[in-house]
Amino acid sequence: MKRQKAALTVFLGLTLAGAVVGAVWALLAPSAHGVIALTRSGQRVQTYLGSESDHLFVSAALLVGLLTSMAIVAAVLVWQWRIHRGPLLATALWMGSVASAGAAAGVGALLVRWHYGPVPFDTAPVSPEHRIFYYSEAPPVFFAHGPLQIATTLLFPAAIAALTYALLAVATPRDDLGALPPMERVLVTAGGTEPGRR
Repeated sequence: MKRQKAALTVFLGLTLAGAVVGAVWALLAPSAHGVIALTRSGQRVQTYLGSESDHLFVSAALLVGLLTSMAIVAAVLVWQWRIHRGPLLATALWMGSVASAGAAAGVGALLVRWHYGPVPFDTAPVSPEHRIFYYSEAPPVFFAHGPLQIATTLLFPAAIAALTYALLAVATPRDDLGALPPMERVLVTAGGTEPGRR
């Protein structure tokens, strides 16, 4: 029962931390400045100023970077919970990392959408007298809206967290992964046997 409670704590803690990461991302992610213009034929066209379209990639990469950093830190912190080390906590770690990425993306997307609003392509106040309208586009949380790109953003931090936890487990010489209290073992000596500690 205690291990299930520990796993739930890890899962909920990571989800909450993901929401905080999403809020931080919304403050740091750069918007893309664009322009909506009215052509001589009366059609609306939209483009980005200079290299501002690069910000669409930078913003999504920033979220992945923040989530990956958090996943590594979370794996190390979860590993410190020695008494609960094992498969259950590892599962809670990667599942929590997925939930964390989802929470970060959701909170981040809501905050930037609230701040910048949608791209005003149809509502931009352009007219034959004022043919150009400048705007700032909300930074995206995903590289694209395809299912593969979204899944990659959500699963990549979880894979990093699981790999970090696995590397810590592999580096531990004890079968019980160093859980407390230390396991008793019997040392075989020339004079007989005596209890020892790992």
